Amino acid sequence: MIRLDTSEDGFEAGFASLLDMARDTTARVDGAVAEIIAQVRRSGDSALLELTARFDRWQPASAEALRVTPAEIDAALAECDPALIAALDHAATRIERFHRAQMPADVLLDDPAGLSLGMRWGAIDAVGIYVPGGKAAYPSSVLMNAIPARVAGVSRVAMCVPTPGGVLNPLVLAAARRAGVSEVWRIGGAQAIAALAWGTASIPPVDRVAGPGNAYVAEAKRQVFGRVGIDSIAGPSEVVVIADRWQDPARVAMDLLAQAEHDESAQSILITDSATLAGAVERAVQDALQTLPRAAIAGESWARNGAVIVARSLEEAAALSDRLAPEHLELLVEEPRALFARIRHAGAAFLGGFCPEALGDYIAGPNHVLPTGRTARFASGLSVFDFLKRTTWVDATQEGLAAIGPDAVLLAEAEGLGAHAQSIAMRLGR
Repeated sequence: MIRLDTSEDGFEAGFASLLDMARDTTARVDGAVAEIIAQVRRSGDSALLELTARFDRWQPASAEALRVTPAEIDAALAECDPALIAALDHAATRIERFHRAQMPADVLLDDPAGLSLGMRWGAIDAVGIYVPGGKAAYPSSVLMNAIPARVAGVSRVAMCVPTPGGVLNPLVLAAARRAGVSEVWRIGGAQAIAALAWGTASIPPVDRVAGPGNAYVAEAKRQVFGRVGIDSIAGPSEVVVIADRWQDPARVAMDLLAQAEHDESAQSILITDSATLAGAVERAVQDALQTLPRAAIAGESWARNGAVIVARSLEEAAALSDRLAPEHLELLVEEPRALFARIRHAGAAFLGGFCPEALGDYIAGPNHVLPTGRTARFASGLSVFDFLKRTTWVDATQEGLAAIGPDAVLLAEAEGLGAHAQSIAMRLGR
């Protein structure tokens, strides 16, 4: 674990090392992924059957067996604890409400020259979402990816989820039903992304792919980009917690470990204006690691990637956070909104002592698919905008063309584009 103090010599060098820290989860897999994509493009459904048998350790009888039937989803719902179904519905309702509030209005502008200008929003036709299913199952990811697409007006949402050993997680299927997923496929890894992007005899292609996954999934999304749109290339998860001297060390420690337990490459960083709190949190982390179910993962993440930074003030802490541009930011301070006003770069922020980041992972409402690896400097979390596209339009009358056309002719001629110039000039009577 890295310990830094802004008042000590060498801080900038240490902080620069923290910013540059590589947290790759695996070695490069681009070659292997390219081969998988080529195989799916070449052989379609038969490639999916072969790859599913190889990587997920079960042999589908046919391509039809890859699709989860409505009856199977009904049976999965019957297996689920009613309290879990109610919690899932509660989360879905909140997520849907927040994303409906994001929907933009069309633009109409009648300008002084006599033209009408506009911008029209429209939904993408078909979206594929990927839901991890290897180390753990994530019904929350189903809700966070599918609900914004549905709210945006996407008519077809195809979901791929790996099923190691052929086993489906019932709550993942329940989430798919609640979120309005159109179809569910038992396909994982790079082959799922290839199938969504290029299509097979059984699976029509989509226009955009969203959702987290392992290194193979991330690389496959990178390679199919351009054929389809993608949400992002997500890296290991991260949190920055800014805490003042009044915070409970045990709560701060648990918030840090909540991020660390995702995987060994996750990163948790505490920035505080109190050396006393910093030491207390470090001790509380070690205490908590004695009892957590995923202590081995969380402990390795904390040891390899964790950091505690003592700043001279909360204002300095805010400036350091902006340089880190974290995926998640917790402000455990007395005046969180005032401090948040000073911060520009974070995927999502959680304000105050009663708002842990874990609340946002499940039920708060905003999306938990967020920019990682300092990309919050220029990127945003998943929203309805990822499933919408804009079309601008212009309606010009003869008078409107006469008002602005001559300058357009001059500009076209200056660029040497004669046909451009003449297409306008001919309408001006020249």
